[in-house]
Amino acid sequence: MEWIRPKSAVRCISCGQESPLISSTLGVCLSCIRDRFSEVAGHIEAVHQKTRQEFSLPLSPPKNPEGIPCPICVNACRIGPGEQGYCGIRENRENKLKGGGPEGALLSWYFDSLPTNCVADWVCPGGTGAGFPKFALKNGPEYGYKNLAVFYQACTFNCLFCQNWHFRQGASSGNRRSAEELARAVDGRTSCICYFGGDPTAQARHSLAASRLALAQNKGRILRICWETNGSMSRALLRQMAQIALSSGGCIKFDLKAGSEELALALCGVTRKRTWENFAYLAEIARERPHPPFLIASTLLVPGYIDEAEVAKIASFIASLNPEIPYSLLAFHPHFYMSDLPSTSRNHAFRAQATAEQAGLKRLRIGNIHLLSSAY
Repeated sequence: MEWIRPKSAVRCISCGQESPLISSTLGVCLSCIRDRFSEVAGHIEAVHQKTRQEFSLPLSPPKNPEGIPCPICVNACRIGPGEQGYCGIRENRENKLKGGGPEGALLSWYFDSLPTNCVADWVCPGGTGAGFPKFALKNGPEYGYKNLAVFYQACTFNCLFCQNWHFRQGASSGNRRSAEELARAVDGRTSCICYFGGDPTAQARHSLAASRLALAQNKGRILRICWETNGSMSRALLRQMAQIALSSGGCIKFDLKAGSEELALALCGVTRKRTWENFAYLAEIARERPHPPFLIASTLLVPGYIDEAEVAKIASFIASLNPEIPYSLLAFHPHFYMSDLPSTSRNHAFRAQATAEQAGLKRLRIGNIHLLSSAY
């Protein structure tokens, strides 16, 4: 597989506009995604299918009428005998759905010294001491302690700009580890666990089991449990995550990819509707524990696509729920099928921040600021 950085502007297949801010893989400009979606939807779907085929993933969520319904996420797969779900981790083996459970998930983990480069590090107990002494070990950053970072090697979305896409290479042949093995990795200097990926959604049952085991094995001391996710899981799974994060002092971080449904489908291949419904559900729960923050949002500022109008929609949605919810605007670095786009510029980032402020949000941050460029 090759990703070629064009030396000139890319032409939109719909309107003919040329711009260096049009992805050569997607081939459609932002205006046409918004205003002519019905005309370009077929092309966009074909693009996503091609990118998935290159990693031997199902081209679309299976809807086999004789298959077993998978209740894990928004894709609502019906998986026939010998088939995989859209995530590539759930399988129908001998008429039973397997994969991603407590007995074995596809994942890796490592330790990060605190405070770490986390979406929530600017408001969380490990990075700031928020919630001390109930949820933080120090009245300030927890230097000397560490986070157990757990990377789940599967995803329920198909983001063309994925910043951690390498998990797709050889994922099906990776080692599966049990929830018990993961829980045993927690040691006396571990004060938080963060599940991310890929995305933890497809293997959420594993993360829930590991969390319960780890908390039981470390009863009587601080051990926060956090998830960083696209938010596409079922409400039943989300409810369990919320209970664990809320009681342990952890947080749930939602990546709100796009403001409009059309752009979410173009960039990620999957609807944003479940994510936004789940975010609104968590916003109500967050009122039970305003400090330290329980719910955090983030958006990757993809040049040419996530502009101020998209940020305004996202920020207005968050503010309508609670203007105190922390929101992080993340700098984009050229990756995966959008490696031909530039990095987020400083102007782009600070315009987006001003837009979110105008929408009424009170806790804002530009993340990965070292990646910001001066172009565009």
